Amino acid sequence: MKILISGASGLIGKALAGHLVSSGHRVGRLVRRPPRGEGEFEWDPAAGRLDPRVVAGHDAVVNLSGSPLRARPWTRSSREQLYSSRVASTRTLAGAINQLENPPKVFISQSGSGIYGDRGDEVVTEASAAGSSPVMADVCRRWEEAALQASCPTIVTRTGVVLTPHGGALPRLLLPLRLGLGGPLGTGRQWWPWITLADEVRALAFLLESGLSGPVNVCAPVPAQVDQLVSVLAAELHRPSMLRVPQQVLTTVLPGLAENIILASQRMVPERLEAAGFEFGQANVHDAARWVHEELGRHN
Repeated sequence: MKILISGASGLIGKALAGHLVSSGHRVGRLVRRPPRGEGEFEWDPAAGRLDPRVVAGHDAVVNLSGSPLRARPWTRSSREQLYSSRVASTRTLAGAINQLENPPKVFISQSGSGIYGDRGDEVVTEASAAGSSPVMADVCRRWEEAALQASCPTIVTRTGVVLTPHGGALPRLLLPLRLGLGGPLGTGRQWWPWITLADEVRALAFLLESGLSGPVNVCAPVPAQVDQLVSVLAAELHRPSMLRVPQQVLTTVLPGLAENIILASQRMVPERLEAAGFEFGQANVHDAARWVHEELGRHN
């Protein structure tokens, strides 16, 4: 397949591009600067500029654009960036697709588990209603609405916390654990819909040829509460995990991020992905912890 990726320089994008190339696919990358080599194409998603001829001829488009969720308070400016970096880029891609006489066979656009809001212990599938709060539910709703305007079969991937020791949220969690200073966040009873980077990449590649459309939850089939996730990671690293970070501290130090990401509970399951036949490499937190430990050893 010939596949065009936005956000190819990000954590998931780099891994996905490498996986696809090694599997024999041709990968094009959208960049916000002048192209530096074959397979790079310039675009300006904030201004809505993307030449439809760049998209033409590709069998699939994968949209992974979006500013990272950093460990800092959410100011008005950072909230605006959350919206614009996701919604504007998706509208730009959908707009270019809609100008083509022969659009791609599939458009995969990233979304997030945040669409469900804070659901406590409720098990959520793709059939569950979207949440009304906090902020990320609205961000994801608008993100998906923009993607579903594309005139081709469209999959919106509702991805959870992607575990890898090489980027994203996990290194911030691993550092205090490796120093013996880590522990659960808040009550620890909130559910995190996690997935390893290896399975995230394999799932996206699988979806390219799955024939599915609409929302797909991309997370491990065995959800875990933060208490369990932290304790299993700590045990794999042979470190204690006793120092709990109180909820009030998190909401004071990281307003916005704490309520929307760290403390929100989404007991999400990948109902449609499993029904389509996808097989996970790391299906539970014990498998994930071993994979993380192996990755750490491989790069040390």
